[in-house]
Amino acid sequence: MNKTQWYIGTPAGVVLCIDGSNEGDLSGKFYHSYTERAVPFAGVGQMVLRMEMLYDYLRFPYPGTNTRTFGEEKKLTRLTEERKKKMSDDALLSKHGDIGTFIVRVQHRQNSSWQGRITWMEQDKTIQFRSVWEMIKLIESAVDMVSEQDNRPEELWFGEQK
Repeated sequence: MNKTQWYIGTPAGVVLCIDGSNEGDLSGKFYHSYTERAVPFAGVGQMVLRMEMLYDYLRFPYPGTNTRTFGEEKKLTRLTEERKKKMSDDALLSKHGDIGTFIVRVQHRQNSSWQGRITWMEQDKTIQFRSVWEMIKLIESAVDMVSEQDNRPEELWFGEQK
């Protein structure tokens, strides 16, 4: 395998490991540099919420819109400590899911969504996404290709041709 697209490239880079797909709802875990433990998720909604919590914790990428509250407003405290990496990029890239593995690099959080790049590690292909929904659809299409078992080697992600 060529592995030319295998890199983290951002402080908020995540290795997303898909272990199961039950009627289209994905489950698995993801890894990031700031803990050695996996962050499990059961369903796409939980995956997105836990990744969003990571980005809020890191304050990167900074959200383009603020969260609305109708109760007492919580004031954001200043970031007084720098986040320390606990896992190297090589250790992150060694993690793999049972069905598929993706490197997610969220570069912006604008218009109440995410924009960035996603790499399907098994195919060494990278595609940009413009929203969380588009990212989820890319992951689901890759998982569907794997589950069909009659994959032809020339068939690639999202209808690309060699």
